[in-house]
Order: sequence, then structure tokens, then C-alpha cells
Amino acid sequence: MVPIVIVAGSVLLLLLLVIVFKLSAFFSLVITSLVVGVALGMPASGVVVSIEKGMGSTLGSLTMILGFGVMLGKLIADGGGVQQISTRLVDAFGLRNIQWAMVVIGFAVGIPMFYNVGFVILVPFIFAIAAQTGLPLIYVGLPMLASLSVTHGYLPPHPGPTAIGTLYQADMGLTLIYGIAVAIPAVVLGGVVLSRMLKGIHPSPPAQFMELATPPMSRPPGFFVSLFTGLFPVLLIALASLLSLALPADSAIMGVVSFVGNPVIALLIAVFVAVFTMGLARGRTMKEVMDSVEESARSIVMILLIIGAAGSFKQVLVDSGVGDHIAAWAGALSLSPLVLVWVIAAIIRVALGSATVAGLMAAGIALPLIGTTDTNAELMVLATGAGSLMFSHVNDTGFWMFKEYFGLSIRDTIVSWSLMESIVSVVGLLGVLVLDIWV
Repeated sequence: MVPIVIVAGSVLLLLLLVIVFKLSAFFSLVITSLVVGVALGMPASGVVVSIEKGMGSTLGSLTMILGFGVMLGKLIADGGGVQQISTRLVDAFGLRNIQWAMVVIGFAVGIPMFYNVGFVILVPFIFAIAAQTGLPLIYVGLPMLASLSVTHGYLPPHPGPTAIGTLYQADMGLTLIYGIAVAIPAVVLGGVVLSRMLKGIHPSPPAQFMELATPPMSRPPGFFVSLFTGLFPVLLIALASLLSLALPADSAIMGVVSFVGNPVIALLIAVFVAVFTMGLARGRTMKEVMDSVEESARSIVMILLIIGAAGSFKQVLVDSGVGDHIAAWAGALSLSPLVLVWVIAAIIRVALGSATVAGLMAAGIALPLIGTTDTNAELMVLATGAGSLMFSHVNDTGFWMFKEYFGLSIRDTIVSWSLMESIVSVVGLLGVLVLDIWV
């Protein structure tokens, strides 16, 4: 139990540094990582290595994604595309149904994409619609982000659930069908219903994001051009996923498709598409377009540092072996296999922060249960994925992305983001248990 107490103490220390001492989240995360690493028995030099490894691995995958994503959003906003899309969505769905539009878009973008990619692509639309309609930012944004989170946690062909499904030898088609049935109530309760109860939260997002709703100065693009530009990286990634099911993995065409469908490359290509459709074609010079791109990149420097530090915190917890200790402790509990794998994934998620790590670790521990108990493999995938979403907090990079982009305090981030993640996790488990009665 000592490692669990240390992990809990590290979270309290982090909150103390940020809330009481008003220290920057970046410095607080680095200091907490050092303290918890030493407290868990790691040599001081090893803690530093873990911090460097965690920051490098996190930013290595996220820097270009966040960078290209914010560039794409800035280009579409400056060219008038964000306003065109948000206006059409409001007209099509109406103010009363705008949350359902957000849910649908979140599903459409989230299924083929990593969460972080979908987040940076969709955030401009959240801010624009909120500014244009006058609706609260949380009211507009949380349903969409709940959809993104659910697809990330337990809907194939998303990489995490797909990897877990492969390990369990589950049927991906059935997993997707069951997953959608479970996802709908999870998103409704965690996104739509919860957002309507959070009227006391007042985000203060960075000014550059709220400027995304500014009307274009001249020659606005058409709706379909704007939509095509905004969803272009989604189309590339989705096309790569679909073709991978039909083409041999070693074919030359598949090599090209995989390259173009890589999230970083897809976003890079989308930026150049936007340079033309939202810049040059709108009468702007290349210098004006590049100035806009550079300005957008400068705006996310601190966000990148905070996310990298969160990755360091997570890595120290992983390298210390505390995850294995917690998993072994949870594995000794006498529960239904579906509940047990959810509990294991949830505990690892709360301790380590990463949904993917929690899901895969829990799957490895629970794998023997499928053969010995005849538990439905597809439902095990969903239970594992649902558990891996439980209570995202200060050791999860997603927590800090939401906090910084929406300009929230830690308290308000926990009340909104962490609670939303907990709801979709618990509702996911309940949905799995209901399905277990029938399948």
C-alpha cells in the first residue's frame, strides 16, 4: 500500500504547489516528478532520466500534431472558414440542437483519429460556435470532447481499442457495434447532460483562440471549401484506415497510404491545403499567411511545456514500477471478469494517467480470464477501454490540454473534465454489464 500512498501524496503536492503557492503548472509538475520518483525509491539520476524520457516521448509525438493543428485552425479562422462552418451548423441544427451537432462531429472525427489530433482540429469550431451563438463554452464543447474521449477509449478502429481487441482475439465488427450501443448513453450523460449542469464554470481561454470567431475581412470561402479544408486530415487518416483493411500490409500502395495517413503528415498536408484555400485564394499574400502561421505557433509554447511536464510525471510513475504493484493488488480481487478488468484499468489510469497504458496493462493481466471463464471477448474490450478512461486528472496530458485551452482553474477542470471522464467510464461499464445479459 505504500506506493499507492506515495502516488496519492504526489497528487496532493501538485495541487498544493499550483493552488496554494500559485506556482506555474510546468514547474509544479517537474518538482512533483522529482519528489515522487525519489520517494518511490528511484535513484535521483534515474528520476532525471525518466523526466527527460517522459517529456521527450510526449512532446515527440505531440509537438508537430499540436503545432500543425493550431496552424490549421488559425489559417481556417483567418480565412473565414471557421465562421462559415459554424454558421451553417447553427442554421442546420438550431440553437436547441447544437449539442447534438457537436456529438456527431466528435464521433466522426474521433473514430479514425488519436484524441490529441481530434482535439486540436475541433477546438477552433468549439470556440467559434460558442462565440457566435453566445452559448457557454462548456455547454458547446463538452459533448464533442466526450465523443472524442469515448472513441479513444473503446471504439475500434481507434488504435488503443484495436490493440486490446487483438490481444483478446475479439471480433472488431462486433466490438464496434456493441461499442456504439454503449457509447451513446455514455456521451449523452457525460457530455450533454453534465454540460447543462455546469453553469457556474466560466472559462477564460487564451485570446488567440477566441479570435477564431472573427469575421473574415474579404472574400470569404464557401461552406464546402471550408469544411473540406477543416476535415482534410480526418479524411486522409480515415482513408488510410479503410484501405489498410483491403490492401496487403507489404504492398507499395499501402506504404504510400500509411505515410499520407500518418497524423503528422496528414496535418502537414492539410496546412498547405489551407495556405491556398484559406490564404492565397482569399487574396492574402504568402507573407501574410506565413506571419499568421508563425503567430499561431508562438501561442502554444507554454501549453507544450505543461503537456511535456505532465508526460514526465506519468513516466516517473511508470518507471518506478508502481503500476505493476497496483495491478497485482487489483488482480487479487474476487470480481466478475468484466468488473475486474474495469477496476484494474481504472486504478492504473488514476495512478499513471495514460489511458492507453492503463488499457494495455489491464488487458495483459486479464487475458487468461477469457479462456477460463468464457467471458465475451468483445465485452472485455469495452470494459477494459471504459476503465482506462476513469477520472483523468493532473497526471494526464489530456487534463492539461483541456485546462489550458479552455482557460480553467484546476478545480473547474476537475469538476468538468475529470467528472466527464468518470461518467463515460462508469456508464461504459454499466452498458457492458447490461449487454452481457443478452450476448
